[in-house]
Amino acid sequence: MPMSKTALLVWLVICFSVATIGGATKPGAWYRAINKPSWNPPSWLFAPVWTVLFVAMAVSAWLVWSRRGGADLTLALGLFGVQLALNALWSWLFFGWHRPDLAFFEAIILWFTILGTVLAFWPISPTAGTLLLPWLAWVGFAAFLNRVLWRMNPGAIGRAMPVG
Repeated sequence: MPMSKTALLVWLVICFSVATIGGATKPGAWYRAINKPSWNPPSWLFAPVWTVLFVAMAVSAWLVWSRRGGADLTLALGLFGVQLALNALWSWLFFGWHRPDLAFFEAIILWFTILGTVLAFWPISPTAGTLLLPWLAWVGFAAFLNRVLWRMNPGAIGRAMPVG
């Protein structure tokens, strides 16, 4: 089955719509005020990393979707949808509601959902599975950082931090 450029555009729109929903909550004053480890990535790094990851996710889903004539893709694309929703939720838990504790546990679930998606995509398209590996690594790193931030800022849970 030929791979449609329109379908790729649809997957890009889906992925970047999720990015917009998650990005509707910004790090803001709360995040700037909490203690961070010396190895915390600089703020400028996040936008380019997220852009590359969301493009890779969209291309990955597109590659799997384009094989729809030869396989039942319900599980694979269902897992993909769940990991997209969990991705948006993490931003709201961490940045919006100032719940690094809940965000950490959600990030663990997200990591396993991405792993499941990689394993479901791989037999359909090894390239699609491979394209999700940087996303899996990033979420693993983000979960670890989330845990460190939570432990460094026990008083920051669920409330605004004083700025100054």
